Amino acid sequence: MKALLKMEATKSNTAFDVQNIRKDFPILTRKVNGHPLIYFDNAATSQTPQAVIDAIVDYYSNYNANIHRGVHALSQEATDAYEQARIKIQKHFNAAKSHEIILTAGTTHAINLIANGYSSLLKKGDEVLVSSLEHHSNIVPWQMLCERTGAVLKVIPMTQSGELDMDAFAKAISTNLKLVFVNHVSNALGTINPIEHIIAEAHKVGASVVIDGAQATPHIKPDVQALDADFYVASAHKICGPTGVGILYGKEALLEQLPPYQGGGEMIDQVTFEKTTYAGLPHKFEAGTPNICGGIATGVAIDYMNAIGFDTIAHYEEELLQYATEKLLQIEGLKIFGTSSKKTAVISFNVAAIHPYDIGTILDKLGIAVRTGHHCAQPIMDFYQIPGTVRASFAFYNTKEEIDIFIKGVQRAVTMLS
Repeated sequence: MKALLKMEATKSNTAFDVQNIRKDFPILTRKVNGHPLIYFDNAATSQTPQAVIDAIVDYYSNYNANIHRGVHALSQEATDAYEQARIKIQKHFNAAKSHEIILTAGTTHAINLIANGYSSLLKKGDEVLVSSLEHHSNIVPWQMLCERTGAVLKVIPMTQSGELDMDAFAKAISTNLKLVFVNHVSNALGTINPIEHIIAEAHKVGASVVIDGAQATPHIKPDVQALDADFYVASAHKICGPTGVGILYGKEALLEQLPPYQGGGEMIDQVTFEKTTYAGLPHKFEAGTPNICGGIATGVAIDYMNAIGFDTIAHYEEELLQYATEKLLQIEGLKIFGTSSKKTAVISFNVAAIHPYDIGTILDKLGIAVRTGHHCAQPIMDFYQIPGTVRASFAFYNTKEEIDIFIKGVQRAVTMLS
Protein backbone atom coordinates (compact mmCIF):
# COMPACT_ATOMS: atom_id res chain seq x y z
CA MET A 1 0.00 0.00 0.00
CA LYS A 2 2.84 2.37 0.83
CA ALA A 3 4.34 1.74 -2.61
CA LEU A 4 1.06 2.59 -4.33
CA LEU A 5 0.62 5.78 -2.33
CA LYS A 6 4.18 6.80 -3.16
CA MET A 7 3.61 6.33 -6.88
CA GLU A 8 0.33 8.20 -6.83
CA ALA A 9 2.05 11.11 -5.11
CA THR A 10 4.67 11.17 -7.86
CA LYS A 11 2.06 10.90 -10.59
CA SER A 12 0.12 13.85 -9.23
CA ASN A 13 2.96 16.26 -9.95
CA THR A 14 2.12 18.19 -13.10
CA ALA A 15 5.69 19.44 -13.59
CA PHE A 16 8.93 17.52 -13.24
CA ASP A 17 10.46 18.30 -9.86
CA VAL A 18 13.81 16.60 -9.52
CA GLN A 19 14.16 17.45 -5.83
CA ASN A 20 10.83 15.79 -5.13
CA ILE A 21 11.86 12.77 -7.23
CA ARG A 22 15.13 12.46 -5.29
CA LYS A 23 13.16 11.99 -2.06
CA ASP A 24 11.97 8.66 -3.47
CA PHE A 25 15.55 7.27 -3.47
CA PRO A 26 16.89 6.65 0.06
CA ILE A 27 20.45 6.00 -1.11
CA LEU A 28 20.79 9.54 -2.46
CA THR A 29 20.89 10.89 1.10
CA ARG A 30 24.03 8.99 2.10
CA LYS A 31 27.62 10.18 2.16
CA VAL A 32 30.67 8.53 0.61
CA ASN A 33 34.12 9.40 1.94
CA GLY A 34 32.56 12.29 3.83
CA HIS A 35 30.90 13.79 0.75
CA PRO A 36 27.27 13.63 -0.42
CA LEU A 37 26.92 10.77 -2.87
CA ILE A 38 26.83 11.79 -6.53
CA TYR A 39 25.81 8.70 -8.47
CA PHE A 40 26.81 8.85 -12.13
CA ASP A 41 27.04 5.10 -12.76
CA ASN A 42 23.45 4.63 -13.90
CA ALA A 43 24.40 2.76 -17.08
CA ALA A 44 25.73 -0.05 -14.88
CA THR A 45 22.71 -0.11 -12.58
CA SER A 46 20.07 2.41 -11.59
CA GLN A 47 19.14 3.25 -8.04
CA THR A 48 15.98 1.88 -6.43
CA PRO A 49 13.02 4.00 -5.32
CA GLN A 50 11.28 3.39 -2.01
CA ALA A 51 8.20 2.08 -3.82
CA VAL A 52 10.21 -0.85 -5.21
CA ILE A 53 11.95 -1.47 -1.88
CA ASP A 54 8.54 -1.52 -0.17
CA ALA A 55 7.25 -4.06 -2.68
CA ILE A 56 10.13 -6.42 -1.91
CA VAL A 57 9.64 -6.06 1.85
CA ASP A 58 5.88 -6.49 1.46
CA TYR A 59 6.32 -9.79 -0.38
CA TYR A 60 8.63 -11.31 2.23
CA SER A 61 6.61 -9.86 5.11
CA ASN A 62 3.12 -10.81 4.01
CA TYR A 63 2.80 -13.43 1.27
CA ASN A 64 6.14 -15.21 0.75
CA ALA A 65 5.30 -18.48 -1.01
CA ASN A 66 6.15 -20.39 -4.15
CA ILE A 67 4.04 -19.70 -7.20
CA HIS A 68 1.94 -21.76 -9.63
CA ARG A 69 2.10 -24.85 -7.44
CA GLY A 70 -0.10 -24.33 -4.42
CA VAL A 71 -3.79 -24.07 -3.64
CA HIS A 72 -3.20 -22.25 -0.36
CA ALA A 73 -3.87 -18.53 -0.01
CA LEU A 74 -0.25 -17.31 0.10
CA SER A 75 0.68 -19.23 -3.05
CA GLN A 76 -2.31 -17.87 -4.90
CA GLU A 77 -1.57 -14.30 -3.79
CA ALA A 78 2.07 -14.61 -4.87
CA THR A 79 1.07 -16.18 -8.19
CA ASP A 80 -1.44 -13.42 -8.90
CA ALA A 81 1.09 -10.69 -8.08
CA TYR A 82 3.80 -12.32 -10.23
CA GLU A 83 1.52 -12.79 -13.23
CA GLN A 84 0.17 -9.25 -12.86
CA ALA A 85 3.76 -8.05 -13.11
CA ARG A 86 4.14 -10.00 -16.35
CA ILE A 87 1.06 -8.24 -17.72
CA LYS A 88 2.48 -4.85 -16.70
CA ILE A 89 5.67 -5.69 -18.59
CA GLN A 90 3.64 -6.87 -21.60
CA LYS A 91 1.74 -3.59 -21.72
CA HIS A 92 4.88 -1.51 -21.20
CA PHE A 93 6.61 -3.12 -24.18
CA ASN A 94 3.33 -3.43 -26.11
CA ALA A 95 3.74 -7.15 -26.66
CA ALA A 96 0.71 -8.76 -28.28
CA LYS A 97 0.36 -11.44 -25.60
CA SER A 98 1.53 -11.81 -22.01
CA HIS A 99 3.05 -15.24 -22.69
CA GLU A 100 5.46 -13.56 -25.13
CA ILE A 101 7.17 -12.15 -22.01
CA ILE A 102 9.68 -14.53 -20.44
CA LEU A 103 11.13 -13.57 -17.06
CA THR A 104 14.80 -14.48 -16.79
CA ALA A 105 17.72 -13.79 -14.46
CA GLY A 106 18.94 -10.85 -16.55
CA THR A 107 19.72 -9.66 -20.06
CA THR A 108 22.71 -12.01 -20.30
CA HIS A 109 20.51 -14.97 -19.33
CA ALA A 110 17.94 -13.95 -21.93
CA ILE A 111 20.57 -13.68 -24.68
CA ASN A 112 22.00 -17.10 -23.83
CA LEU A 113 18.51 -18.58 -23.85
CA ILE A 114 18.02 -17.38 -27.43
CA ALA A 115 21.51 -18.43 -28.53
CA ASN A 116 21.00 -21.90 -27.07
CA GLY A 117 17.72 -22.23 -28.91
CA TYR A 118 19.26 -21.30 -32.24
CA SER A 119 21.82 -24.09 -31.88
CA SER A 120 19.19 -26.42 -33.32
CA LEU A 121 18.08 -23.98 -36.02
CA LEU A 122 21.39 -22.98 -37.65
CA LYS A 123 23.68 -24.99 -39.88
CA LYS A 124 27.16 -24.66 -41.36
CA GLY A 125 27.39 -21.69 -43.72
CA ASP A 126 24.54 -19.74 -42.14
CA GLU A 127 25.47 -16.22 -41.10
CA VAL A 128 25.03 -14.37 -37.82
CA LEU A 129 25.54 -10.60 -37.85
CA VAL A 130 26.42 -8.57 -34.75
CA SER A 131 27.42 -4.94 -34.38
CA SER A 132 30.81 -3.66 -33.26
CA LEU A 133 29.11 -1.60 -30.55
CA GLU A 134 28.11 -4.62 -28.48
CA HIS A 135 28.61 -5.51 -24.84
CA HIS A 136 30.60 -8.72 -24.32
CA SER A 137 27.39 -10.55 -23.40
CA ASN A 138 26.18 -9.69 -26.88
CA ILE A 139 29.31 -11.10 -28.53
CA VAL A 140 30.45 -14.20 -26.67
CA PRO A 141 27.16 -16.18 -26.81
CA TRP A 142 27.02 -15.72 -30.58
CA GLN A 143 30.64 -16.81 -30.96
CA MET A 144 29.82 -19.92 -28.95
CA LEU A 145 26.73 -20.48 -31.12
CA CYS A 146 28.81 -20.29 -34.29
CA GLU A 147 31.37 -22.71 -32.86
CA ARG A 148 28.59 -25.20 -32.13
CA THR A 149 26.83 -24.91 -35.48
CA GLY A 150 29.46 -23.94 -38.03
CA ALA A 151 27.66 -20.68 -38.73
CA VAL A 152 29.76 -17.65 -39.66
CA LEU A 153 29.92 -14.58 -37.41
CA LYS A 154 30.05 -11.26 -39.25
CA VAL A 155 30.42 -7.78 -37.75
CA ILE A 156 28.91 -4.39 -38.64
CA PRO A 157 31.84 -1.93 -38.29
CA MET A 158 31.65 1.41 -36.50
CA THR A 159 32.72 4.95 -37.36
CA GLN A 160 34.87 7.42 -35.43
CA SER A 161 31.72 9.13 -34.13
CA GLY A 162 30.66 5.89 -32.48
CA GLU A 163 27.89 5.07 -34.95
CA LEU A 164 27.33 1.94 -37.00
CA ASP A 165 28.54 1.99 -40.61
CA MET A 166 25.19 1.51 -42.31
CA ASP A 167 26.72 1.21 -45.77
CA ALA A 168 28.71 -1.77 -44.51
CA PHE A 169 25.55 -3.14 -42.92
CA ALA A 170 23.76 -3.01 -46.27
CA LYS A 171 26.61 -4.96 -47.90
CA ALA A 172 26.48 -7.59 -45.13
CA ILE A 173 22.86 -8.48 -45.88
CA SER A 174 22.61 -11.75 -47.79
CA THR A 175 20.31 -14.73 -48.22
CA ASN A 176 22.62 -16.69 -45.89
CA LEU A 177 21.85 -14.31 -43.03
CA LYS A 178 19.72 -15.97 -40.37
CA LEU A 179 20.19 -13.89 -37.23
CA VAL A 180 21.07 -10.25 -36.50
CA PHE A 181 21.99 -8.98 -33.06
CA VAL A 182 22.34 -5.29 -32.23
CA ASN A 183 21.89 -3.16 -29.14
CA HIS A 184 19.29 -0.43 -29.10
CA VAL A 185 21.74 1.82 -27.24
CA SER A 186 25.49 1.34 -26.77
CA ASN A 187 26.42 0.88 -23.12
CA ALA A 188 29.91 2.30 -23.65
CA LEU A 189 29.06 5.33 -25.81
CA GLY A 190 25.33 6.00 -25.45
CA THR A 191 24.74 5.85 -29.22
CA ILE A 192 21.14 5.15 -30.23
CA ASN A 193 21.23 2.70 -33.12
CA PRO A 194 18.76 2.80 -36.06
CA ILE A 195 17.13 -0.47 -35.10
CA GLU A 196 13.95 0.15 -37.11
CA HIS A 197 15.97 0.21 -40.33
CA ILE A 198 18.12 -2.75 -39.27
CA ILE A 199 15.05 -4.86 -38.45
CA ALA A 200 13.31 -3.98 -41.71
CA GLU A 201 16.35 -4.78 -43.86
CA ALA A 202 17.06 -8.06 -42.05
CA HIS A 203 13.45 -9.18 -42.49
CA LYS A 204 13.74 -8.70 -46.26
CA VAL A 205 16.05 -11.74 -46.38
CA GLY A 206 14.13 -13.69 -43.74
CA ALA A 207 16.59 -13.10 -40.88
CA SER A 208 15.42 -12.77 -37.29
CA VAL A 209 16.60 -9.84 -35.17
CA VAL A 210 17.49 -9.77 -31.48
CA ILE A 211 17.58 -6.31 -29.89
CA ASP A 212 19.46 -5.73 -26.64
CA GLY A 213 17.43 -3.04 -24.92
CA ALA A 214 19.27 -3.06 -21.58
CA GLN A 215 20.68 0.44 -22.08
CA ALA A 216 17.67 1.81 -23.96
CA THR A 217 14.86 0.94 -21.56
CA PRO A 218 15.89 3.46 -18.84
CA HIS A 219 15.42 6.25 -21.38
CA ILE A 220 13.10 4.96 -24.11
CA LYS A 221 9.77 3.14 -23.93
CA PRO A 222 10.04 0.53 -26.69
CA ASP A 223 7.06 -0.66 -28.71
CA VAL A 224 8.05 -4.13 -29.87
CA GLN A 225 5.12 -4.45 -32.26
CA ALA A 226 5.82 -1.12 -33.93
CA LEU A 227 9.50 -2.04 -34.18
CA ASP A 228 8.57 -5.51 -35.47
CA ALA A 229 11.36 -6.86 -33.26
CA ASP A 230 11.62 -10.65 -33.18
CA PHE A 231 13.26 -10.60 -29.75
CA TYR A 232 13.88 -7.74 -27.32
CA VAL A 233 15.78 -8.21 -24.05
CA ALA A 234 16.29 -5.95 -21.03
CA SER A 235 17.23 -5.93 -17.33
CA ALA A 236 15.11 -4.75 -14.40
CA HIS A 237 18.06 -3.28 -12.52
CA LYS A 238 18.57 -0.64 -15.21
CA ILE A 239 14.97 0.62 -14.84
CA CYS A 240 14.80 1.19 -11.08
CA GLY A 241 14.04 -2.46 -10.39
CA PRO A 242 15.90 -5.22 -8.55
CA THR A 243 18.95 -7.12 -9.73
CA GLY A 244 18.56 -10.70 -10.92
CA VAL A 245 15.53 -10.09 -13.15
CA GLY A 246 15.61 -10.01 -16.92
CA ILE A 247 12.92 -9.46 -19.52
CA LEU A 248 12.80 -11.43 -22.75
CA TYR A 249 10.17 -10.57 -25.33
CA GLY A 250 9.85 -12.91 -28.26
CA LYS A 251 7.28 -13.33 -30.99
CA GLU A 252 5.07 -16.28 -30.12
CA ALA A 253 5.88 -18.24 -33.30
CA LEU A 254 9.62 -17.87 -32.77
CA LEU A 255 9.50 -18.79 -29.08
CA GLU A 256 7.52 -21.90 -30.01
CA GLN A 257 10.35 -22.94 -32.36
CA LEU A 258 13.03 -22.71 -29.69
CA PRO A 259 13.67 -25.73 -27.45
CA PRO A 260 13.72 -25.27 -23.65
CA TYR A 261 16.90 -23.75 -22.26
CA GLN A 262 16.82 -25.52 -18.89
CA GLY A 263 15.06 -28.61 -17.62
CA GLY A 264 13.34 -28.95 -14.27
CA GLY A 265 10.18 -28.09 -12.45
CA GLU A 266 7.58 -25.70 -13.85
CA MET A 267 8.68 -26.07 -17.49
CA ILE A 268 7.06 -29.50 -17.93
CA ASP A 269 3.67 -30.79 -18.98
CA GLN A 270 4.05 -34.52 -18.26
CA VAL A 271 7.10 -36.39 -16.96
CA THR A 272 7.76 -40.13 -17.21
CA PHE A 273 11.06 -41.99 -17.34
CA GLU A 274 10.30 -42.77 -20.96
CA LYS A 275 9.47 -39.27 -22.15
CA THR A 276 8.83 -35.70 -20.95
CA THR A 277 6.57 -33.20 -22.65
CA TYR A 278 6.99 -29.48 -22.09
CA ALA A 279 4.71 -26.76 -20.84
CA GLY A 280 3.47 -24.02 -23.11
CA LEU A 281 4.68 -20.43 -23.13
CA PRO A 282 5.93 -18.73 -21.04
CA HIS A 283 6.60 -21.58 -18.58
CA LYS A 284 8.60 -23.62 -21.09
CA PHE A 285 11.49 -21.22 -20.50
CA GLU A 286 11.02 -20.62 -16.77
CA ALA A 287 12.37 -23.74 -15.09
CA GLY A 288 12.53 -23.85 -11.30
CA THR A 289 11.54 -21.31 -8.70
CA PRO A 290 11.99 -17.82 -10.14
CA ASN A 291 12.97 -14.58 -8.43
CA ILE A 292 9.39 -14.09 -7.31
CA CYS A 293 9.73 -10.89 -5.33
CA GLY A 294 12.04 -9.54 -8.03
CA GLY A 295 9.46 -10.11 -10.72
CA ILE A 296 6.75 -8.44 -8.65
CA ALA A 297 9.06 -5.51 -7.85
CA THR A 298 9.88 -5.12 -11.55
CA GLY A 299 6.22 -4.44 -12.20
CA VAL A 300 6.28 -1.76 -9.49
CA ALA A 301 9.43 -0.22 -11.02
CA ILE A 302 7.73 -0.01 -14.41
CA ASP A 303 4.70 1.63 -12.77
CA TYR A 304 7.00 4.11 -11.06
CA MET A 305 8.80 5.17 -14.23
CA ASN A 306 5.60 5.36 -16.26
CA ALA A 307 4.07 7.57 -13.56
CA ILE A 308 6.88 10.05 -14.19
CA GLY A 309 6.61 9.57 -17.95
CA PHE A 310 9.29 8.55 -20.43
CA ASP A 311 8.91 11.69 -22.52
CA THR A 312 9.53 13.72 -19.36
CA ILE A 313 12.51 11.55 -18.45
CA ALA A 314 14.03 11.82 -21.93
CA HIS A 315 13.63 15.60 -22.06
CA TYR A 316 15.22 16.13 -18.65
CA GLU A 317 18.09 13.70 -19.27
CA GLU A 318 18.83 15.42 -22.59
CA GLU A 319 19.25 18.67 -20.66
CA LEU A 320 21.71 16.95 -18.31
CA LEU A 321 23.62 15.43 -21.23
CA GLN A 322 24.00 18.73 -23.07
CA TYR A 323 24.93 20.61 -19.92
CA ALA A 324 27.60 18.08 -18.89
CA THR A 325 28.98 17.82 -22.42
CA GLU A 326 29.48 21.58 -22.72
CA LYS A 327 31.16 21.77 -19.30
CA LEU A 328 33.47 18.81 -19.90
CA LEU A 329 34.67 20.09 -23.28
CA GLN A 330 35.98 23.20 -21.54
CA ILE A 331 38.62 21.04 -19.81
CA GLU A 332 41.88 21.14 -21.73
CA GLY A 333 42.92 17.81 -23.21
CA LEU A 334 39.55 16.14 -22.64
CA LYS A 335 38.17 13.99 -25.46
CA ILE A 336 34.69 12.50 -25.62
CA PHE A 337 34.27 9.14 -27.33
CA GLY A 338 30.86 8.66 -28.93
CA THR A 339 29.74 11.90 -30.51
CA SER A 340 26.60 10.80 -32.33
CA SER A 341 23.82 13.36 -32.42
CA LYS A 342 21.50 10.55 -31.33
CA LYS A 343 22.55 9.30 -27.92
CA THR A 344 21.29 8.83 -24.40
CA ALA A 345 22.69 10.43 -21.24
CA VAL A 346 26.10 8.74 -21.33
CA ILE A 347 29.48 10.45 -21.71
CA SER A 348 32.67 8.42 -22.14
CA PHE A 349 35.85 10.46 -22.03
CA ASN A 350 39.57 10.55 -21.35
CA VAL A 351 41.87 13.44 -20.49
CA ALA A 352 45.24 13.56 -22.25
CA ALA A 353 47.40 10.57 -21.28
CA ILE A 354 45.85 10.15 -17.82
CA HIS A 355 44.59 6.62 -17.16
CA PRO A 356 40.80 6.58 -16.64
CA TYR A 357 41.15 4.45 -13.51
CA ASP A 358 43.19 7.19 -11.84
CA ILE A 359 40.53 9.81 -12.55
CA GLY A 360 37.82 7.48 -11.29
CA THR A 361 39.71 6.84 -8.06
CA ILE A 362 40.05 10.53 -7.26
CA LEU A 363 36.39 11.13 -8.09
CA ASP A 364 35.42 8.35 -5.71
CA LYS A 365 37.35 10.07 -2.91
CA LEU A 366 35.06 13.04 -3.55
CA GLY A 367 31.92 10.88 -3.31
CA ILE A 368 31.38 10.79 -7.09
CA ALA A 369 30.61 7.38 -8.58
CA VAL A 370 31.56 6.87 -12.23
CA ARG A 371 32.55 3.76 -14.17
CA THR A 372 36.07 3.31 -15.54
CA GLY A 373 37.58 0.68 -17.83
CA HIS A 374 36.48 -0.99 -21.05
CA HIS A 375 32.81 -1.31 -19.94
CA CYS A 376 32.64 -4.91 -21.23
CA ALA A 377 33.12 -3.49 -24.71
CA GLN A 378 36.76 -4.21 -25.52
CA PRO A 379 36.29 -4.10 -29.32
CA ILE A 380 35.18 -0.45 -29.01
CA MET A 381 38.27 0.41 -26.97
CA ASP A 382 40.47 -1.44 -29.46
CA PHE A 383 38.90 0.59 -32.28
CA TYR A 384 39.85 3.83 -30.54
CA GLN A 385 43.21 2.37 -29.43
CA ILE A 386 42.63 3.23 -25.78
CA PRO A 387 42.64 1.07 -22.61
CA GLY A 388 39.25 2.36 -21.50
CA THR A 389 37.34 5.50 -20.61
CA VAL A 390 35.76 7.33 -17.74
CA ARG A 391 32.02 6.91 -18.18
CA ALA A 392 29.53 9.26 -16.52
CA SER A 393 25.92 8.19 -17.02
CA PHE A 394 22.95 10.21 -15.84
CA ALA A 395 19.43 9.42 -14.70
CA PHE A 396 16.31 11.49 -14.11
CA TYR A 397 17.17 11.86 -10.40
CA ASN A 398 20.51 13.55 -11.11
CA THR A 399 20.92 17.35 -11.12
CA LYS A 400 22.94 20.08 -12.82
CA GLU A 401 24.33 20.97 -9.39
CA GLU A 402 25.77 17.46 -9.16
CA ILE A 403 27.29 17.91 -12.61
CA ASP A 404 28.97 21.13 -11.46
CA ILE A 405 30.58 19.29 -8.55
CA PHE A 406 31.59 16.48 -10.91
CA ILE A 407 33.25 18.95 -13.29
CA LYS A 408 35.25 20.43 -10.43
CA GLY A 409 36.22 16.91 -9.43
CA VAL A 410 37.50 16.09 -12.92
CA GLN A 411 39.45 19.34 -13.00
CA ARG A 412 40.96 18.53 -9.60
CA ALA A 413 41.92 15.04 -10.78
CA VAL A 414 43.56 16.44 -13.92
CA THR A 415 45.55 18.94 -11.85
CA MET A 416 46.72 16.25 -9.45
CA LEU A 417 47.62 13.73 -12.13
CA SER A 418 49.19 15.99 -14.77
